[in-house]
Amino acid sequence: MDSNLKTLFYLKKPKNYVSGEMPIYYRITLNLVPAELSTGISCIPSHWNKKTERIKESHLDSVRDNMVLSQLELKAKDNYRYISEMEPHRIISAKDIKDILLGKQIKRIMLLDVFREHNEKVKGLVGQDFAAGTLQRYETSLKHTAHFIKKKYKTTDIAINQVNHVFISEYDFYLRSVRGCSNNTTVKYIKNFKKIILICLANGYIVTNPFLNYKPKIKPVNRLALTLDELCLLENKTFSIDRLEAVKDTFLFCCYTGLAYADVSSLKPANILKGIDGEIWLHTFRQKTLTATKVPLLDKALKLVAKYKGHPKCAQQIFPLISNQKINAYIKEIADLCGIQKDLTFHIARHTFATTITLSNGVPIDTVSKMLGHTNIRTTQLYAKTLEQKISTDMAILRTKLQQ
Repeated sequence: MDSNLKTLFYLKKPKNYVSGEMPIYYRITLNLVPAELSTGISCIPSHWNKKTERIKESHLDSVRDNMVLSQLELKAKDNYRYISEMEPHRIISAKDIKDILLGKQIKRIMLLDVFREHNEKVKGLVGQDFAAGTLQRYETSLKHTAHFIKKKYKTTDIAINQVNHVFISEYDFYLRSVRGCSNNTTVKYIKNFKKIILICLANGYIVTNPFLNYKPKIKPVNRLALTLDELCLLENKTFSIDRLEAVKDTFLFCCYTGLAYADVSSLKPANILKGIDGEIWLHTFRQKTLTATKVPLLDKALKLVAKYKGHPKCAQQIFPLISNQKINAYIKEIADLCGIQKDLTFHIARHTFATTITLSNGVPIDTVSKMLGHTNIRTTQLYAKTLEQKISTDMAILRTKLQQ
């Protein structure tokens, strides 16, 4: 029980000390982290026994003072033992024991309280420093963390100093097993949680980073994109149902501009301007990263914009849009009707712009990265890897033809 608890009485030399008594201090160490306090007793160095950590018994008041030291030591160990038994999941610090000895009430910073406070601050900055989607991800991460604590620890919250490597490993397992999250989704939730821990470290709520030995890795994902033939299938298909036609056209517009759903849904006529070259450009900000995005509009994209000019549902926006959840369902329906054998989502339009429209046609990767609004070119390089796979496939077909 007390194997992690170490205590030491020692003489602490005052500043500018020449001779006379030195104060006796009590150092408590738990898990290699110390805390110390004055015992209120002083002693001449020659009267102090370092081995026994007591005043030599031949001196006046030594019995009384030594009894005070023994009681202090016993009180520290008893309180440590008591807390360990009453709250087995709690991580006790040396400072906690020190505060008990000084008669102070232990202030416990609770994990979910810190998480909620963080999310409230993010909420207040939505539209300035954060996108609405970012807030939603943190709220979902908070919900998963709360459910995990309830399931694992049978309580509604835990102190922040209870978060250790075991907690993080168990949380990782919970996300993968109970919540059924994929590797990459799990890593993203853990990354959100890590931000809360870093806030606690910065504020001094904890002194050790529990993430030091946790090394998750994002697994490469094969990013689907439409081929030119599949784009033609979409372009040549006309739907009598207005909602399917509008969804198809919005999707195609994003294939030629690289916009995500969140970006195109907030697009207004004022975002379409004449560029430095006299051509028509698209000027907007990415909702996800709040970075400026400027894209020269291709003729096909301009025709789609013109098609919906004056549309009754487009007074303040370029396209008549619906919720992201519904639009993805419609995209899958459109793919089936067009004979496209891919599990389409709206975001595949962005992948198509990056690969089929730009990189495949020799547009430099740094230019593509700028148009996509990526803050790190390594993100764009993921599309280049997809492109390399396509080149390999095409060359294999060419080899077969040449051998015939």
